[in-house]
Amino acid sequence: MKNPNRKIENACVIVLGDIGRSPRMQYHVKSLSETRFFVDVIGYVESKPLDELTCNPNVRIHPLYLFPEFNLPRLLKYIFKTIWQALSLIIALMSIKKPQFILCQNPPAIPTLIVCYMYCFLFRSTMIVDWHNYTHTILAINTAPGHPIVKITKSIESYFGRKAADNFCVTKAMQRDLLNNWNIRANVLYDRPPTQFHPITIAQKHELFLKLSSTIKEFSGDDSNGHLEDDTQEITAFTAKTTSGEIKYIPDRPALVLSSTSWTEDEDFEILIHALDLYEQEAVNDAKHYPKLICVITGKGPLKEHYGRIIELKSWTKVKVITPWLENTDYPKILAAGDLGVCLHYSSSGLDLPMKVVDMFGCGLPVCAMDFNCINELVQHGQNGYVFKTHKELSELLCSWMYRFPSNPALINQKGIIERNLKEFQQLRWSENWKKEVEPVLERL
Repeated sequence: MKNPNRKIENACVIVLGDIGRSPRMQYHVKSLSETRFFVDVIGYVESKPLDELTCNPNVRIHPLYLFPEFNLPRLLKYIFKTIWQALSLIIALMSIKKPQFILCQNPPAIPTLIVCYMYCFLFRSTMIVDWHNYTHTILAINTAPGHPIVKITKSIESYFGRKAADNFCVTKAMQRDLLNNWNIRANVLYDRPPTQFHPITIAQKHELFLKLSSTIKEFSGDDSNGHLEDDTQEITAFTAKTTSGEIKYIPDRPALVLSSTSWTEDEDFEILIHALDLYEQEAVNDAKHYPKLICVITGKGPLKEHYGRIIELKSWTKVKVITPWLENTDYPKILAAGDLGVCLHYSSSGLDLPMKVVDMFGCGLPVCAMDFNCINELVQHGQNGYVFKTHKELSELLCSWMYRFPSNPALINQKGIIERNLKEFQQLRWSENWKKEVEPVLERL
């Protein structure tokens, strides 16, 4: 809570990416604005930011202009884009009141860390870096780790990263890596779900399904099998409401599988597609015991069209994949309405954790997550979710979870353990965790 006797100070948060698709940085801004700071936010506005930012008198968003899509050789385009971004950042920083500190997201390190350091050095502000991942490991996905651009980027990232007065990072594994390799001391700030990510009632699910059915035909209901009672008033693909107001799941409803993505190279959706191929075979061969699946994949990104074309060629009868873009208010609800989550993020560095799993856990949704170095800092196999390495393992998890859906007597004990652990996870939210881990650092400034 704000102390009315404390002076309002200026802070700046920089996201050299889409602010609306940078939840962690948006939560930083919200938390800062709720303490003693007026926050200038600099970044791209391709997606709508949270209402808590756009309607907040203590927050001002300064949109950056995207680099024009010129048809240039890759290296030349990278150089020109970097210069464009650097100049855009400098102009934006010149337009705001001098902040006490700049909190910048990494990646990308270039030109963010360079410009932030130069500004802080010249204007006597403090630079704080929030390490989400490494820029050089992301670049190495499409090139070789020994490529000159990757080496140069790594050198710049490590040099200017060490110039920060304070650092935060997303895992203990990254904390150790930063210290051991670059001598950077960072505070671990785990992602935690904000309050809007929480379980919802069946009535709220029904309301959501009704709303989405106007644009997503797969959510529309019909009683072609004649399983519903005569007093049914409203029906979706999953739920029905009677004239008396009672809402319940319909018999033989499909299972709702959720995944969210930025459609980038660090998420191989062919794994999910191949797993669904295997599930389709199993469900067709044993239709009595396996439900139909509606797999909802949300998000925007460069590879969405590529995977969309692959999905369109499938002739599944037991599986349907849809890729809608959901409003900020509907995204938490759809997670809370799901039966199982799937996360394919594997981390270019092996040192960061997928925030989408945090959101799913906040909504009480069990998750099957891609296994990599530090995923156990978030997902414990069989305790709050599951991990997998191959499409076969993911398919086995899907089949195991969905067998005799929705009851599955074989998994009653397992589901009980997962439910208890997810409820415990939901006890610590972003706001409380931020106050515990970040506020003491800011107090020292």
